[in-house]
Amino acid sequence: MVTYLEVAPDALIDGIAAELKNKPQIKAPVWTIFVKTSANKEQPPANSDWWHIRAAAILRKVAVYGPLGTNKLKVMYGGKQRRGHKKPVFVTGSGNIARKCLQQLEAAGLVKHEIVGTHKGRSITPAGVKLLDSIAYKIAKATPAQKQ
Repeated sequence: MVTYLEVAPDALIDGIAAELKNKPQIKAPVWTIFVKTSANKEQPPANSDWWHIRAAAILRKVAVYGPLGTNKLKVMYGGKQRRGHKKPVFVTGSGNIARKCLQQLEAAGLVKHEIVGTHKGRSITPAGVKLLDSIAYKIAKATPAQKQ
């Protein structure tokens, strides 16, 4: 059986995004056509369905890295902000985007609140693992096997 850890992340995220478009709980807010995803970006995303791609990427990150909160996701989606002649500095990504994606994924039943030791945040549910594994199986079945 193929798991979500064994396939290419970009192919997996594209497959998850296509699947999340069919879920009624996950839809882009009205303001997503105007907003930048971080302070270091110069323009909003050019892709019209970037919200579903970000939600799929967040779902994969939650599955791989364990309980994650908004603050960790802000750091993961941050980057260097160019400031002209001054040195570039690191700025975090949008917390509102990360929070809304997590809330929508939780409403869809794919993630849940969890506390593991000192780490608290959202972790993946069995329904989320099932979704990721089914998409990974489709991707592995569609790509030809490579010889070792």
